[in-house]
Amino acid sequence: MSYDLVIYNGRIVTASDILPSSIYIGINNGIIETLTTSKLSGKREIDAEGGYIMPGGVDSHVHIDQDNAPAGDNFESGSRSAVAGGTTTIIPFAIQPKKEYDLLKVVEEYHQRANKHGGSYCDYGFHLIISEPTPEMLEKTFPAVCNKEAITSVKVYTTYPRYKLSDEQLLQIFLTNRKNNVTTMVHAENSDIIDFINNKLMSKKMTDPFFHTVSRPQLAEDEASYRAISLAKVIDVPMLIVHMSCESALDHVKKAQTDLLPIFAETCPQYLFLTGDYLKHDCCHHSSQGDEFQGAKYICSPPLRATQQDLEAVWKNLINGTVTVFSSDHAPSNYDHPLGKKKGLVNGIPHFKDVPNGLPGIETRLPLLFCYGVEKGRITPQKFVELTATNPAKLYGLSETKGTIGVGLDADFTIWYPEGKMERFSLTNDMLHHSIDYTPYEGMEFTNWPRYTILRGNVCFDRDNGGVVGDKVGNYLRRKGSVLAGSRAKLNPIFQ
Repeated sequence: MSYDLVIYNGRIVTASDILPSSIYIGINNGIIETLTTSKLSGKREIDAEGGYIMPGGVDSHVHIDQDNAPAGDNFESGSRSAVAGGTTTIIPFAIQPKKEYDLLKVVEEYHQRANKHGGSYCDYGFHLIISEPTPEMLEKTFPAVCNKEAITSVKVYTTYPRYKLSDEQLLQIFLTNRKNNVTTMVHAENSDIIDFINNKLMSKKMTDPFFHTVSRPQLAEDEASYRAISLAKVIDVPMLIVHMSCESALDHVKKAQTDLLPIFAETCPQYLFLTGDYLKHDCCHHSSQGDEFQGAKYICSPPLRATQQDLEAVWKNLINGTVTVFSSDHAPSNYDHPLGKKKGLVNGIPHFKDVPNGLPGIETRLPLLFCYGVEKGRITPQKFVELTATNPAKLYGLSETKGTIGVGLDADFTIWYPEGKMERFSLTNDMLHHSIDYTPYEGMEFTNWPRYTILRGNVCFDRDNGGVVGDKVGNYLRRKGSVLAGSRAKLNPIFQ
């Protein structure tokens, strides 16, 4: 029997196992049709040469073509960058604007954005961001859009005037999500602490980029994480706290998990590799001297934490299992653009509060964790797959098609170079495929990179032969409920 694609001579990795290199993978019509030790032939054959064969990455937290980031990536550039970094599935956000209660209209607009430039290089779904819930919307429009579009995750915020919800509103959304089998994602920072410190900083004219790290202390994340977990416990609803950056907040998640609660944590590369020193104008990492505003490139929320010990604490929680998923939180804005990071430079005076939040990272997410996690021996290849593909697929209702390598699943793969095959290099921004004019990981050394990225049997990235070589064949993904949460106890009668 002949196959569309055969992959062989590689170490196949799942979240639990590393299979022997004697196994052949046979792919037809975009689906894994067989795994066998018998030699297979195909129209195209890829010899992995002993490198790791992993499921395509699932990046479950990316911001693409958002109104609050007019100098950021669109679906074309963002998805191009994703496949060049080994990611085959992304889940960006469809955002409810204030005073817009027709959620079907909101999602349809994001479909239009996804198709505006000819589609996406990778598969994608949508999370909803709810900024202004009303009882009628939660009772009628919300279930309708979840059913029609098969959306099973919602993000909410405890900070930012544009998105901040009260505790009562959070409880209302938790209850609605419980009834509709929807997973809740929470950006957890205490808004009042942040506002209080911001006002003090403004009064003292402490407005350089570095003061962004001062304005959002670990205690703000600590308190809001504990509060969000407490509110979720009231409803007994699955919840993920996104982009966690500090040990004290992660300790709350660990305690909840020990108590067998469906509370999950996400972290991102910036909280493993970058410290708050990058926001200082005299930081040695800035590529060009004489521009004292370059620290604005590193403004994100929660902010980069102060010390290497802070980074090590996040590493510890990633290794010990407290962290469930590893996402990029790709939320870029160009630096040298009046609506990008330099929006915070007004008449030559820096104002960190006006700088768009977020960092580019969709392409570097997997290589960073692979080179500095797997190849440094900090995590196993199986743990890498669990964090970057299997758990995101399970958490967000994609595990029947994505996130692992098995017969009947989508033929999505990231194939790495065998040890010593790729020449190590120091990263520069012009090597990347996003539309952003900088990378926060400039100058970092990489000992490996995805050699091939394959989406449903289509080679979309071949690093040695043309780079991004595939067409925009990405599909919108209809999702089911999380399989990580497990069954819940009967809903309290007073909430029914």
